[in-house]
Amino acid sequence: MNKEQIILCGDELYEAMIQRHTLRPFTERFDDINIEDAYNISLRMIERRVAAGEKIIGKKIGVTSKAVQNMLNVHQPDFGFLTDSMAYSEGQEMPISTQLMQPKAEGEIAFILKKDLLGPGITNADVLAATDCVIPCFEVVDSRIENWNIKIEDTVADNASCGLFILGDKAVDPRKVDLATCGMVVEKNGSIISTGAGAAALGSPVNCVAWLANTLGEFGIPLKAGEVILSGSLVPLEPVQAGDFMSVSIGGIGSASVRFV
Repeated sequence: MNKEQIILCGDELYEAMIQRHTLRPFTERFDDINIEDAYNISLRMIERRVAAGEKIIGKKIGVTSKAVQNMLNVHQPDFGFLTDSMAYSEGQEMPISTQLMQPKAEGEIAFILKKDLLGPGITNADVLAATDCVIPCFEVVDSRIENWNIKIEDTVADNASCGLFILGDKAVDPRKVDLATCGMVVEKNGSIISTGAGAAALGSPVNCVAWLANTLGEFGIPLKAGEVILSGSLVPLEPVQAGDFMSVSIGGIGSASVRFV
């Protein structure tokens, strides 16, 4: 793809987000699109968001578990940026009906960094040394691509299908919990709908953060001290709508809950 096409696609995604409408998949429109093109499209979309007053507060890796990969038919992780307008805290209602189009919720573990991480060469030990704490999290992904008909290039271009996220109110030292074996239970409207474990996300959420640091490092982008890093879902995506209430409990870490309005 040429630079003009990349800018056009990034602008299309930004306008689709603002106007709340979906787009035909880029992989159907551009035969030559690759991951680097998609990432540059996402950078243009983020550039528009920052120009409108948003601030980058973190990064995310997505499509990490086999359950999510099979659901979306995307068989490798994606990556994107988090902004302050996406963030909610425990106890806040999340206005998905006015901000999102095709919302799906997923339970995961958020890492809060105290040191920068810049790949390549980042190891799991580096990730743990750079992490201040981990927090239970709900991410609510959304796609600007019609009917979630995505390939990896579509979701990377669309900023890893970022929507909104909510952090629980308890933070723990990642060295005091086994992040590979910790169990997750997700409830929706009072019923258990899914269970998972840390190993569902590329073997461990720590592996996910290392992968993200090394992948973004190829583009010269660090994970920065103070940032929120969403490490990927441990359970299948769950479609949600206004009126739903969800909670996630993670062994050794804590819980988070969210009411959608």
